Amino acid sequence: MRTGQCECGDVKYRSAGPWRHIIACHCRQCRRLSGHHWAATAVPAEALDITEDAGLVWRWSSEFAQRGFCRNCGSIMFYRPDDKDYIAIGAGTLDDTKGLQFVEEVFTGDKGDYYGLSPDTIHSGVWSKAWGDTEQS
Repeated sequence: MRTGQCECGDVKYRSAGPWRHIIACHCRQCRRLSGHHWAATAVPAEALDITEDAGLVWRWSSEFAQRGFCRNCGSIMFYRPDDKDYIAIGAGTLDDTKGLQFVEEVFTGDKGDYYGLSPDTIHSGVWSKAWGDTEQS
């Protein structure tokens, strides 16, 4: 069982998974929302248990997905596409990332000029086919 929360604790969650390895998205939207790229893992939607939602707000961030964030501290917590059965979870919100690996970077053509890509990951100029795929970790 993994757990996580926003900075102030007004949004908390837990899940037994299965957990997808970590993927970083460099698209313009993720960069604008996070201030850099957004690194996330994912679990099947039905496997996510939000145990504290006092600060949780869902907002449509595109025509096809919502983002969940804490209204009090501003932490970006979740990404929920409306046509998929998973929820992506910001890797930095996890209490423990043991066993998860940073495996892929997507929309690399949109990345900022001020940083480089990891030489240890798969690089893709498009959406990852593995975005919602989960592996037991």
